[in-house]
Amino acid sequence: MKMLINVAETVVADALRGMAAAHPELIVDVENRVIVRRDAPVPGKVGLVSGGGSGHEPLHGGFVGPGMLSAACPGEVFTSPVPDQMVRAAAAVDSGAGVLFIVKNYTGDVLNFDMAAELAEDEGIQIAKVLVNDDVAVTDSLYTAGRRGTGATLFVEKIAGAAAEEGQPLERVQALARQVNENSRSFGVALSACTTPAKGSPTFDLPPGELELGVGIHGEPGRERRAMMTSREIADFSVNAILEDMHPRNPVLVLVNGMGATPLLELYGFNAEVQRVLTERGVPVARTLVGDYVTSLDMAGASVTLCQVDEDLLRLWDAPVRTAGLRWGM
Repeated sequence: MKMLINVAETVVADALRGMAAAHPELIVDVENRVIVRRDAPVPGKVGLVSGGGSGHEPLHGGFVGPGMLSAACPGEVFTSPVPDQMVRAAAAVDSGAGVLFIVKNYTGDVLNFDMAAELAEDEGIQIAKVLVNDDVAVTDSLYTAGRRGTGATLFVEKIAGAAAEEGQPLERVQALARQVNENSRSFGVALSACTTPAKGSPTFDLPPGELELGVGIHGEPGRERRAMMTSREIADFSVNAILEDMHPRNPVLVLVNGMGATPLLELYGFNAEVQRVLTERGVPVARTLVGDYVTSLDMAGASVTLCQVDEDLLRLWDAPVRTAGLRWGM
């Protein structure tokens, strides 16, 4: 497989050096693998820290900045960061108002963030946590106990980040983050496998004429494989799978997320079909975001995430944000 890299062993470090050069508003510690907004710690503000394996960009480093995360910890490709990274990040952003850890539900992430929380508290940092587990496709997958954390991570980081930017206290920021997660559901579809730099070949076998319904962001299997379907058929299956699990009474935020190798031409066409299904099901849409936000290296495919919102959550979603991967209102 052709890749725009030097050697597999330095992929993450090379990317972090490039990120530092492109975004001087961030402090990128390449050696210790921590990305911090340059003005941290902000007096009186709750710090937000997240992280996970690399390969899902712009998640999480691309969401560090005003209105979202205070810091992010990138691990190796598809590998959890280690507790030392998380403790270093928490110390860098703690203003005395506490730090919220936003953790996707993958076994390594959960264990390492739990250990980091204990270590940070030993250093006098108040820590709260929220677990993101929005994927309705399967339970107890290759990487998880329970449901996987996927696209809703963006909604949690944006809305909790806006609340923290307003100076809301740690308990309230945590409660909002949990509310967003509880109100969110996701479903992903793969049209091709992804390729990790270390392996250099597809991580799983997906024949050309088939697709995986309910795939995870590391290529974990979903509900079933089928012969290739049209965009309309995929939207019907994906949105109906979500709505079988949630029954929104309020308008929803919609994320149509590319997995890394699907062009916007296709994603916008897929969004049209997603909107059609929601209209047919009587679900009002408050806002829609289309693009590559929670990726899986070079996987072709897409995921759909819905989040039911009230007026306060929508206000926080609309609040200004300025990060490498998401920005408006500033």
